[in-house]
Amino acid sequence: MSATIVTTGYGASARLESVRPDNGSSRLRLTRRGRVVFTTLASVPLIIWAAIVVLGSGVAAADSGSGAAHSFEYVTVGDGDSLWAIAESIAPHDDPRVVIDEIMRLNGLGDMMLEPGQRLALPAFP
Repeated sequence: MSATIVTTGYGASARLESVRPDNGSSRLRLTRRGRVVFTTLASVPLIIWAAIVVLGSGVAAADSGSGAAHSFEYVTVGDGDSLWAIAESIAPHDDPRVVIDEIMRLNGLGDMMLEPGQRLALPAFP
């Protein structure tokens, strides 16, 4: 269906314009705000991927160190063993609280609970 628009003027001739209905072939026009939203949404997967790569490489970067290999002594936790007893046995002249803190940090322990059979890396104390 088409429509005809008649415009009247003061002159002797009238001008006829034909207006075609929109058949869906118009181009997509984005406003500045639309472009910003579209770009942001398109970049979210890239940002997530980059964050995973950076955060995931933290362990590898920490493991690489300065090139010198660190060797630790290990102890297997027995029945009735505690961090306090282990700390006193490896560093009898140091404050056990400091040694316990180092053992927990070195092994990634969240609390002081130990299970029999658990293997712990021990820090080197002079």
